[in-house]
Amino acid sequence: MKLFYHPDQERHAPGTFLLRGRPAPSPEGPVRAELLSQGVVASGFSLSEPDVVDSPLLRSRLAKVHTHRYLEFLETIHGRWRELPGAAELVSPNVHPTGGGHHYPRHPVGQAGWHLHDMACPIGAESFRGILASAATAQAAAEAVLGGHGTAYALCRPPGHHAGPDRAGGFCFLNNSALAATVLREYFARVAIIDVDLHHGNGTQDIFYYRGDVWTGSLHVDPGDFYPFFWGGAGEEGMGEGLGTNVNLPLPLGSDGAAFHGALDELLERLDDFSPQAVVVALGLDAHRDDPLAGMALETSDFTVIGRRLARLSLPTVLVQEGGYPTEHLGANLTAFMDGFTAG
Repeated sequence: MKLFYHPDQERHAPGTFLLRGRPAPSPEGPVRAELLSQGVVASGFSLSEPDVVDSPLLRSRLAKVHTHRYLEFLETIHGRWRELPGAAELVSPNVHPTGGGHHYPRHPVGQAGWHLHDMACPIGAESFRGILASAATAQAAAEAVLGGHGTAYALCRPPGHHAGPDRAGGFCFLNNSALAATVLREYFARVAIIDVDLHHGNGTQDIFYYRGDVWTGSLHVDPGDFYPFFWGGAGEEGMGEGLGTNVNLPLPLGSDGAAFHGALDELLERLDDFSPQAVVVALGLDAHRDDPLAGMALETSDFTVIGRRLARLSLPTVLVQEGGYPTEHLGANLTAFMDGFTAG
């Protein structure tokens, strides 16, 4: 297995985000990569650095996932924001087009509100370089699989699965799992994304909702009670050519490992009809009982079971790190998953 991480990801390091109306320390920062790296080492692996952070090829692939105006926004917004009188250091919107806007604004404040879906995505001076490094890490892992490695892992932060075609949300800016699937589609006709994060991968769902070549399946806390709230219901099955290729299995808040494993078995049974040729696993570790965003009650040993079950697909696989936030268990949770996956 090849494993990748680019240290430029550390350039995106917002100190706070807005939680229930109050500024709170952000759990999505460079310390996540440190803890996850410890989990990699404990599994007996080492991390390689992608050759490049930015390239025309990466940009062209991202343009298949996100809109041009959104990519331009991410790259330029901080400089334009800081030119505003009295602007804060971090880009953080104060207005959103709730219910849908009628036109796209020219003003940086309006664009920030349009593209930054929630208050968990502040952008600093060096954020774009870190965000791009995260995407480049996912690209490197997918290219390694195309190059003959059966499995590759991308240690990506910020994560990506809440980022849609035209928006950021939930700490996510560029959709790394969708990017990995896009790279795999250059060779494989049918690719599946299996999202085992605590939260629904609403950005990934939106990107592929009308497509029949990329199957998306997600296990997550019922959005009636949990972020992202507005996506992730069982009745969201895709549309047009994508009808039937989007599967959501929402679980009750507080679900344990037994419930999760049962739902994963069901999800993989639903996947059989699609007959994928390659798989992207959107690997969230935030279903652990002690995660600061906890909505489930999995134990560390449950991640071993998850890894073993996914390995039994016996398909070319890209593992893309999504959620999982700083606790004393985070590295061990990744180790448990890797041990299960390699044993499986």
